[in-house]
Amino acid sequence: MSVRTTLVAATALALSAALAAPALAAPAAGHSAAGHSAAGHSAAGHSATRKAVEAAVAEGVTGVTATARDAHGTWSTTAGVGNTRTGDPRSPSDHYRVGSITKTFVATVLLQLEAEGRLSLDDTVDRWLPGVVTGNGNDGRRITVRQLLNHTSGIFNYTADDDFGRTYFLADGFLKHRYDTMTPAALVAIAMKHKPAFAPGTSWAYSNTNYVLAGMVIKAVTGRSYAEEITNRLIRPLHLTGTSLPGTRPAVPGPSSRAYSKLAETTTGPTYDVTTLNPSLASSAGEMISTSADLTRFYEALLRGSLLPPHQLKEMKTTTPVPGAPNSAYGLGLIDQTLSCGRHVWGHDGGIHGSTSTAATTADGRHALALNFNADWTGDPETVVEAEFCGG
Repeated sequence: MSVRTTLVAATALALSAALAAPALAAPAAGHSAAGHSAAGHSAAGHSATRKAVEAAVAEGVTGVTATARDAHGTWSTTAGVGNTRTGDPRSPSDHYRVGSITKTFVATVLLQLEAEGRLSLDDTVDRWLPGVVTGNGNDGRRITVRQLLNHTSGIFNYTADDDFGRTYFLADGFLKHRYDTMTPAALVAIAMKHKPAFAPGTSWAYSNTNYVLAGMVIKAVTGRSYAEEITNRLIRPLHLTGTSLPGTRPAVPGPSSRAYSKLAETTTGPTYDVTTLNPSLASSAGEMISTSADLTRFYEALLRGSLLPPHQLKEMKTTTPVPGAPNSAYGLGLIDQTLSCGRHVWGHDGGIHGSTSTAATTADGRHALALNFNADWTGDPETVVEAEFCGG
């Protein structure tokens, strides 16, 4: 998707510029797998997608895995390597950190709670989290749950805090602090050190803090963590066996590839293996692990109306324009993107150290794509989305 929503890209240390810059690294050597499919579907229908995946590797992405689902069945392709030391290829079954794609799951749970009459999206944050959003002009009595979910709250993005960026996104800090545990309250407290970007409801700005607060609201309403609610309401009913919320666990379940980052403000220099880390630094804004197959299944179910009543799905798809991204608009944890061929796809993108992911689905839920780059400093997943839904 064209909205840059990664935890890494959001830092105030120019990492967003580094991630958006053209690839400078040499092409990664290694495996390139032709697409294969279930239900006898010919891979020829995804030839443009396969070429886009291979082009991403040629331009410097370490490895790519992608899966598409449509009326003909399931098709997957991989390219590049999953491990630069051994040369092992990526797998269609890879587990990977999905970053901000977590937000769609969080928003879905809150919309389910609204449908059950347990909260209103127009409740103030202070109703559920009294005294949490306060200081430096922040006022939880003036911000609604809906404004958290569509990023119109104005609350500062904690990952853009300079100290946080140096500690968790640059090499010297990350290598020392990669296993630190951060509580949701501590992440929100970082944001409260800053003035809001604007008065609630008057503009739009992406903020991971919004979804940390959203996760806290889920616990306040239900008495259970957002991870428990997502597991019970979405992961288990949809049989998303490759999806988990690891909390503080540093490892990625197998099968999986390694994840790589420059941990710098440039696209050159050493490459670090950042596969293991404590994902509590992402909390309900981006801690989830999943697979391409699971993500396509989830977004298909969501867009087909299997997870939310019609009113709540309509609310989720009610969007706010994104400044600087004329072809994208943001709903409630869901991005609407208009592709070059005029097609609309719904989904989310996300990233965390060494991992860049995108999920996109047509409005009827009948054609879905999910993909992952195991590198965070180069490559544009949008080219793969364009290839899948618009062809060559």
